[in-house]
Amino acid sequence: METFAQVAADRDPAECLALLHELEDEDVRSGVYAAFHGASELLHGLLPGAWALVTSNYEHRVRGRFGRTGLPVPHVIVDAAAVPEGKPSPVPYLQAAARLGVRPEDCLVIEDAPSGVRSGLSAGMTVWGVNTDAAVEGVHRHFGSLRDAVPHILAWTSVPHPRECAPPPPRQPSAERVAAVDLDALARDEGRLR
Repeated sequence: METFAQVAADRDPAECLALLHELEDEDVRSGVYAAFHGASELLHGLLPGAWALVTSNYEHRVRGRFGRTGLPVPHVIVDAAAVPEGKPSPVPYLQAAARLGVRPEDCLVIEDAPSGVRSGLSAGMTVWGVNTDAAVEGVHRHFGSLRDAVPHILAWTSVPHPRECAPPPPRQPSAERVAAVDLDALARDEGRLR
C-alpha cells in the first residue's frame, strides 16, 4: 500500500491493490509461463514433503503457474496470506520450517531476490542465490542459473546433518535436510521477458 501511495498519490491505494490483483489473476489464466531450466529436475529430485515453496504471491497463483509449467506442487506453500509479515522478515521461512517439522538450520533457501535472501538469512538458514548475474549480498553460494545449482542442491539435501537437539516430530520427512524455494527462482512469465 505504501508503494501505491508513493507512485499513484492521486489514487486510492486499496483500489490500486485490487486492480493489481485482478491483473495478476488474469495473467495466471492467460500468461505464457516457462519453468527455468533445471526446475523440473530439482523438484522431482527432492523427496515429497521435504521441500516448501515460500512466496510473496498467493497460493492460487502458484498452483495456476505450476499447473501451466508442469511443475509439481509442494505439500507446503507459505504465501502472502499465510504470514503477518512478508520478506525480508524471517517469518515466511520460519513458518515453512515449522510446517515441514524441521529446524531452520537444517533448511536450504533458494532465492533470487535481496528481500528473500535477507529473510532466509535472518531465519538462520543456509541461503543460495540463483538466476542472477551477480551474487545477492549475504548468500552463502551463488549460481548464475538454477540449472547449475540443481546437483548441488540435491547433494546438500541428501547429506545427513548431525542433530544437536531432540529428535524431530513424527511429521519429519525422511530427509535430514530440506529445501525452501522462492517461486520466482523456479518459473517466469515469458510475456514479461523482452
